[in-house]
Amino acid sequence: MDATIRALGDPGRRSLLDALRSRDGQTVSELGDAVPDLGRHAVLKHLGVLEAAELVTTRKVGRQRFVHLNAVPIVELAQRWLDDYGALAGLTLTHLRKHLEQEQES
Repeated sequence: MDATIRALGDPGRRSLLDALRSRDGQTVSELGDAVPDLGRHAVLKHLGVLEAAELVTTRKVGRQRFVHLNAVPIVELAQRWLDDYGALAGLTLTHLRKHLEQEQES
């Protein structure tokens, strides 16, 4: 669990996870394009930390390496810190916020 928290603590790694959340199974090059503020070596380093924390898995196909999101450690972290009531209240507030943000955009 500590590795998960440390991995999530970096904004660059969170950006990589966000990119995978929007489209899972990207190559390292595609992830580099998704976070242009990070260089290729930084992306590889961050992916190594995410993989060590089991937040991503990688699969090599030929010369390309595909990266997939593994949300299990994040869910386990959420379950550790939220009881049933807290999770329900948080989910309700999250839905309300998204609804209000969508109304503002319209």
